[in-house]
Amino acid sequence: MEIFQTIWTTLTTPNESLSAILFCPFFFLDVFVNMLLFSTILDIKTTRKAKTIYVIFMSFVAILCRNFLPDPYNIFINITLLILLVKFLLKASLLKSFLSAFIMISISSVLELFIFRFYLVTFQIPYELMMYAPFYRILSTLSIYGCVYLLYRVIRYFKFHIDLGNMSKKNKILFLVNTLLGIIAICTQFYLIIFYSDTMPTGIVITSILSLSAYFFISFYSLFSTNKLNTTSQSLEEAQLYNKTLTLLHDNMRGFKHDFHNIVQGLGGYIDRGDLEGLQKYYKQLLQDCNRVNNLTALSPTVINNPAIYNVMAAKYHRADESGIQINLGIFMDLNDLEHHIKIYEFTRILGILMDNAIEAAIECPSKVIHVTFRKEDTRHRFLMVVENTYLHKDIDTEKIFEKSFSTKSKKTNSGLGLWEVRQILKRNNNLNLFTAKDSEFFRQQLEIYY
Repeated sequence: MEIFQTIWTTLTTPNESLSAILFCPFFFLDVFVNMLLFSTILDIKTTRKAKTIYVIFMSFVAILCRNFLPDPYNIFINITLLILLVKFLLKASLLKSFLSAFIMISISSVLELFIFRFYLVTFQIPYELMMYAPFYRILSTLSIYGCVYLLYRVIRYFKFHIDLGNMSKKNKILFLVNTLLGIIAICTQFYLIIFYSDTMPTGIVITSILSLSAYFFISFYSLFSTNKLNTTSQSLEEAQLYNKTLTLLHDNMRGFKHDFHNIVQGLGGYIDRGDLEGLQKYYKQLLQDCNRVNNLTALSPTVINNPAIYNVMAAKYHRADESGIQINLGIFMDLNDLEHHIKIYEFTRILGILMDNAIEAAIECPSKVIHVTFRKEDTRHRFLMVVENTYLHKDIDTEKIFEKSFSTKSKKTNSGLGLWEVRQILKRNNNLNLFTAKDSEFFRQQLEIYY
């Protein structure tokens, strides 16, 4: 009985060294449950191996920071390493990495504040005893981890997660800055609350942390609402482009239906006379109109199933069509697969530049034709985007066109920057290659995306 009394006395007496030793295994639990929470909220998909390495490495970092570095430096080093590990080990975006730290800090801080206060009032003990007596410290810590895990299970059950995929670059920067300021504000506020815990009234502490949490919740909600409006605007723009395509398709189909009898009679005239050469010319002209209808059918969000690529492609198609340029589209892949191997923002920049150059070159030619093909080559582990166009200047240097300020256009604003910008994108991505070639009829640009 005396042994149990001695153990109980030891566990309920402030002992910073013993608390630090006994608390070490709980760092692994801390890192694990928080990783479950933020990876579920942010929908971070990674391998089990990466998660295991993250938990082990981050736990040892937390132990070393806690025991060998003073407050608040250990907190900021811990946060910095957490952001880096989420970014480079779990392969999350920079924004999700910062949000991971924000979620972990904000939820843990609020839970720690309320649970500590609850036990301080329940057991009628001073703050020092709660912090450094092993029993009270372990009890409060397990309560916090239990709440975090329960929150994770609820979020997983309702399949709630934050979607950042369609966020614009401007909104991402605002969100990133807001998150960074939130981390600094919460850490500073929580440190002040801990420092003045003995003198600060409970009501003031609760009001402070709740008002700060409410402020950031409203800020994030406003940013998400703004992003939702931007997404809706993009959808409306996409719908307008598609309506324009449908109108053209409808007009062409009506034209074919109206002229079908005349077309058949024209064919019959050549057949009756046995004029095979004339029939071939007539067929080629008819085929051009048929191809135009087929291309309009392909210019659909269900075929070009990535919204960003669809908007760029539709805009360029209608611009070419208004200039009398025939565009032949061939799409033999799921364009959403590109997102895993190239930033869609960079891909659409390259697509837009190549299409603009193709249109400007084809418009000068008697035969105004552009071929655009998207396909996947499984055997060579790559995606291909090929843009071919008729061109007038047969002596063009396929190396010089990538130089800054080089242009075949005379005195145009920002001319000569397009292909130079493409080359800068290629330099930033080691899985991209652009193959340029030409023949007597077509100028060819082939973007290769390896996986």
